[in-house]
Amino acid sequence: QVQLVESGGGLVQTGGSLRLSCVASETQTYLDGMAWYRQAPGKRRELVASLTIDRQTIYADSAKGRFTISRDNSKKNAIYLQMNSLKTEDTAAYYCRANLGPVIYWGRGTQVTVSE
Repeated sequence: QVQLVESGGGLVQTGGSLRLSCVASETQTYLDGMAWYRQAPGKRRELVASLTIDRQTIYADSAKGRFTISRDNSKKNAIYLQMNSLKTEDTAAYYCRANLGPVIYWGRGTQVTVSE
C-alpha cells in the first residue's frame, strides 16, 4: 500500500503563487507516474498536470503557462506543483495521484483557496 501525503495548500490572493508537494511512502521502487488532480465543490475531479517516470508532462489547458509539475530529485517519489498567477477558479481541493502498474493511489488532498 502506497501512501501519498500532500502539503502546501492555503489561502492566497488572485495573482499569487503556491507550491504543492506530494511525497509517496514508496521508497524502493519508482512509481510509474504521478499527477495532480483537483476537485472544486459541485464539480468532477479533473487532471491538472501529470509527470511520467521518463519525465514527460501533460497539462490541462487551464494550467498551461501558469503551473509547473516537477520531480523532487532528493526523493525517489515526490513531486511539486508550482502554481503561479492563481485565479479564483483555481480554488479546489488538490489531490496527488500515483500509479504502480495497474494500481492507483490517491492522497487525501490539500485545499487551495484563491480570493479576489
